[in-house]
Amino acid sequence: MSDDDWSTRHSVLTTARRTAALVNVLADDRPDPDEVAAVLLAYGETGPVGLGPEEVTGMRAAAALLREVFAATTADEAAAVLNRLLREHTGPLRLTSHGGTAPWHAHVDRDDDAPWAEWLLASSCMALAVLLWDRQRPPGRTCASGSCRNVFVAQGSGPERRYCSRRCATRERVAAHRGRHFAGGSGGGSDGAAEGPV
Repeated sequence: MSDDDWSTRHSVLTTARRTAALVNVLADDRPDPDEVAAVLLAYGETGPVGLGPEEVTGMRAAAALLREVFAATTADEAAAVLNRLLREHTGPLRLTSHGGTAPWHAHVDRDDDAPWAEWLLASSCMALAVLLWDRQRPPGRTCASGSCRNVFVAQGSGPERRYCSRRCATRERVAAHRGRHFAGGSGGGSDGAAEGPV
């Protein structure tokens, strides 16, 4: 693998997106280890990834802590959560090449062989902190749909996203339209609602 391939797969934005995907898959009461492993593989981990129940339980606890960052509504709130997590759950910044198998890069977990939960929390905190630093706003959000608990990475220079996916945005728009239709007693004409950002 070239350095360019490695840096794309392990960019701050990709790492933050991996964090959101793991927070979502680990939100289940009993996350499927194979689904968790599939997310890790999709975001660049080399296989095979074998996760036991204890490892998934630890990762689930880490994901619950990371969810607080996505729930923050201001940069100040997100920074306070990240500062607490960095202080309580990470080691000092260090550089590693994983014994020469990867380009040099930063880690804040305590060891290259750290448990999955520690690695998840440390690498995620670092990526989310860099996004907050770079954009001066919370790095992510929780989906605004009342029926969805997913988190996502807020990005781009356009209008701020409110929903994790187009599916959630469409479901909420349809529900709002039906609510106005039944409340107003008429079904004709345009309601003037703009499509807005996902």
